Amino acid sequence: VQLQASGGGLVQTGGSLRLSCAASGRTFSTYGMGWFRQAPGKEREIVAAINWNGRSTYYAESVKGRFTLSRDNAKNTVYLQMNSLKPEDTAVYYCAADYGVVVSTNIRSYDYWGQGTQVTVSS
Repeated sequence: VQLQASGGGLVQTGGSLRLSCAASGRTFSTYGMGWFRQAPGKEREIVAAINWNGRSTYYAESVKGRFTLSRDNAKNTVYLQMNSLKPEDTAVYYCAADYGVVVSTNIRSYDYWGQGTQVTVSS
Protein backbone atom coordinates (compact mmCIF):
# COMPACT_ATOMS: atom_id res chain seq x y z
CA VAL A 1 0.00 0.00 0.00
CA GLN A 2 1.31 3.42 -0.95
CA LEU A 3 -0.14 6.46 0.76
CA GLN A 4 -0.25 10.06 -0.42
CA ALA A 5 -1.27 12.72 2.08
CA SER A 6 -2.47 16.14 1.03
CA GLY A 7 -4.50 19.12 2.19
CA GLY A 8 -2.16 20.75 4.65
CA GLY A 9 -1.54 24.47 4.73
CA LEU A 10 -1.53 27.67 6.72
CA VAL A 11 -4.70 28.65 8.52
CA GLN A 12 -5.64 31.07 11.27
CA THR A 13 -6.81 30.01 14.71
CA GLY A 14 -10.38 28.80 14.49
CA GLY A 15 -10.09 27.88 10.86
CA SER A 16 -10.57 24.54 9.14
CA LEU A 17 -8.64 22.20 6.90
CA ARG A 18 -9.42 18.83 5.39
CA LEU A 19 -6.59 16.40 4.98
CA SER A 20 -6.85 13.57 2.50
CA CYS A 21 -4.88 10.37 2.26
CA ALA A 22 -5.13 8.51 -1.01
CA ALA A 23 -4.02 4.90 -1.10
CA SER A 24 -2.96 2.73 -3.95
CA GLY A 25 -3.76 -0.96 -4.13
CA ARG A 26 -6.91 -3.01 -4.21
CA THR A 27 -6.68 -4.07 -0.57
CA PHE A 28 -7.25 -0.62 0.93
CA SER A 29 -10.59 -1.64 2.41
CA THR A 30 -8.89 -4.29 4.54
CA TYR A 31 -6.67 -1.77 6.35
CA GLY A 32 -7.34 0.32 9.38
CA MET A 33 -6.12 3.86 8.89
CA GLY A 34 -4.67 6.40 11.23
CA TRP A 35 -3.52 9.99 11.27
CA PHE A 36 -0.53 10.94 13.34
CA ARG A 37 1.22 14.24 13.85
CA GLN A 38 4.66 15.36 14.86
CA ALA A 39 5.53 18.83 16.06
CA PRO A 40 9.12 20.09 16.18
CA GLY A 41 10.99 18.56 19.08
CA LYS A 42 8.13 16.24 19.98
CA GLU A 43 7.38 12.59 19.43
CA ARG A 44 4.94 11.47 16.80
CA GLU A 45 1.50 11.05 18.33
CA ILE A 46 -1.76 9.58 17.20
CA VAL A 47 -4.54 11.97 16.26
CA ALA A 48 -7.29 9.70 15.05
CA ALA A 49 -7.84 6.21 13.71
CA ILE A 50 -10.57 4.34 11.88
CA ASN A 51 -11.15 0.67 11.29
CA TRP A 52 -11.48 -1.00 7.92
CA ASN A 53 -15.21 -0.39 7.43
CA GLY A 54 -15.40 3.01 9.07
CA ARG A 55 -17.68 1.91 11.88
CA SER A 56 -15.17 2.34 14.65
CA THR A 57 -13.07 5.40 15.31
CA TYR A 58 -10.67 6.74 17.89
CA TYR A 59 -9.76 10.34 18.62
CA ALA A 60 -7.07 11.74 20.85
CA GLU A 61 -8.52 13.79 23.68
CA SER A 62 -6.91 16.92 22.32
CA VAL A 63 -8.92 16.76 19.09
CA LYS A 64 -12.22 15.26 20.18
CA GLY A 65 -15.16 17.33 19.04
CA ARG A 66 -13.02 19.24 16.55
CA PHE A 67 -11.67 16.60 14.16
CA THR A 68 -13.63 14.02 12.21
CA LEU A 69 -12.09 11.03 10.48
CA SER A 70 -13.90 9.25 7.68
CA ARG A 71 -13.09 6.97 4.80
CA ASP A 72 -14.41 6.20 1.35
CA ASN A 73 -13.30 2.71 0.40
CA ALA A 74 -14.64 3.14 -3.13
CA LYS A 75 -12.16 5.99 -3.59
CA ASN A 76 -9.35 4.44 -1.52
CA THR A 77 -9.23 7.61 0.54
CA VAL A 78 -9.47 8.68 4.15
CA TYR A 79 -10.31 12.20 5.21
CA LEU A 80 -9.48 14.14 8.34
CA GLN A 81 -11.74 17.15 8.73
CA MET A 82 -10.14 19.56 11.18
CA ASN A 83 -12.24 22.38 12.58
CA SER A 84 -11.62 24.98 15.25
CA LEU A 85 -7.91 24.68 14.72
CA LYS A 86 -5.52 25.87 17.40
CA PRO A 87 -1.85 26.84 17.27
CA GLU A 88 -1.03 23.66 19.17
CA ASP A 89 -2.35 21.66 16.22
CA THR A 90 0.63 22.85 14.20
CA ALA A 91 2.61 19.81 13.07
CA VAL A 92 3.42 17.56 10.18
CA TYR A 93 0.50 15.18 9.75
CA TYR A 94 1.05 11.63 8.56
CA CYS A 95 -1.44 9.03 7.47
CA ALA A 96 -0.71 5.38 8.02
CA ALA A 97 -2.22 1.98 7.30
CA ASP A 98 -2.57 -0.90 9.74
CA TYR A 99 -3.42 -4.41 8.60
CA GLY A 100 -5.62 -5.22 11.55
CA VAL A 101 -9.24 -5.78 12.43
CA VAL A 102 -9.64 -3.33 15.28
CA VAL A 103 -8.78 0.34 15.55
CA SER A 104 -5.16 0.64 16.61
CA THR A 105 -3.63 3.46 18.59
CA ASN A 106 -0.22 1.79 18.67
CA ILE A 107 2.17 3.49 16.28
CA ARG A 108 4.17 0.26 15.97
CA SER A 109 1.22 -1.58 14.47
CA TYR A 110 1.10 0.64 11.40
CA ASP A 111 2.80 -0.92 8.43
CA TYR A 112 2.69 1.78 5.78
CA TRP A 113 3.18 5.54 6.02
CA GLY A 114 2.53 8.51 3.82
CA GLN A 115 5.01 11.32 3.33
CA GLY A 116 3.39 13.85 5.64
CA THR A 117 1.70 17.18 5.08
CA GLN A 118 2.42 20.37 7.03
CA VAL A 119 -0.36 22.03 9.00
CA THR A 120 0.40 25.45 10.45
CA VAL A 121 -2.09 27.33 12.59
CA SER A 122 -1.29 30.94 13.22
CA SER A 123 -2.42 32.76 16.35
